Amino acid sequence: MTPAGTVLTAPAASVPSLAPRLENAESLTEAQRAACAAILALLLPHRRTVDTDPPPDTPDGLLAAFPDQIRQLAPFVTTGEPILFTLPGFPCKSPNPAKVLGHLPDEGERLSLRFLDRLCSRIADVYAPGARVLICSDGHLFGDLIHVPDAHIDAYSDGLQAMIRAERLEHLDIFDLRTVYGDLPYDSKRARVHATYAPTVDELRARTRSDEQMLRLYRGITRFLVEDTAEFAGTRSALQRECRRRAYGVIQRSRAWGALIADHRPRSFRLSIHPQPRGTDKFGLRLLDARDVWTTPWHSCVLHHSDGRWELMHRREAEKSGRLVLRGGRPSHFEAEAAGSS
Repeated sequence: MTPAGTVLTAPAASVPSLAPRLENAESLTEAQRAACAAILALLLPHRRTVDTDPPPDTPDGLLAAFPDQIRQLAPFVTTGEPILFTLPGFPCKSPNPAKVLGHLPDEGERLSLRFLDRLCSRIADVYAPGARVLICSDGHLFGDLIHVPDAHIDAYSDGLQAMIRAERLEHLDIFDLRTVYGDLPYDSKRARVHATYAPTVDELRARTRSDEQMLRLYRGITRFLVEDTAEFAGTRSALQRECRRRAYGVIQRSRAWGALIADHRPRSFRLSIHPQPRGTDKFGLRLLDARDVWTTPWHSCVLHHSDGRWELMHRREAEKSGRLVLRGGRPSHFEAEAAGSS
């Protein structure tokens, strides 16, 4: 996860690669290759990327442009099984009240979960076995680093489960540290994951010096940590130093979480809620519209525009444009007034 909840770059050298577990796309039949291309075509309109070149618009072009994704689809289409998407994310709400409406899921999560379930239903239209999304909620792994209490993270995850049941979203499941380690204390769970899977800080620092993408990741996480700090007794420069230190911890555990997921779900199509360039083994997926491609429902709230659009933005921005709407007695989203209304 970054503070917004996902792994952004390829695993460090100390983390096992997924490549040996993926089948060779060249072994697919024409019908299987067509199924892979049709699934990718459904995903592409929702792709989150910083790439500027347009994606291919033919099945053969898609197969050539996304070889890692085809290899991840191959084990499912060759056996006729439902596709399993793994999506690290939905960790917890930001601790900064200027960004969010509270620590529980709201309309942003509800709309995002509906979108994921609907996407699986659409995949069943082109690939009969269908698909499922395993939401790998990683909040507990980072709670101590991002200063969110474990009780709030539990409440957030339980709220997601309640939404999935209430909305009858039959294609979604939740996976978190409770799934892996049961009732162990959370500090013990974090320590186990870190000791088993995390690269060292020295490895990460070396890569930050030599890898531009890694440097962008490190700077982005540092920025998120600074923004999410609602209260800090020291100076701005002291806060930035503290967040730079914690950023390496976040990256360590992000890599560890990705490796743990790979161990528990070695056959899966890897989704990310952050922009991903073509040529990586993760496919960036946009959940809801936002002006910033890095914005997520758990770092923002939703404004419902008068034209029907839903847009993610920080609370301090949304409350300038609409009135607060409650759902079940709790803050849900903001509703914009129609132009010319009083």
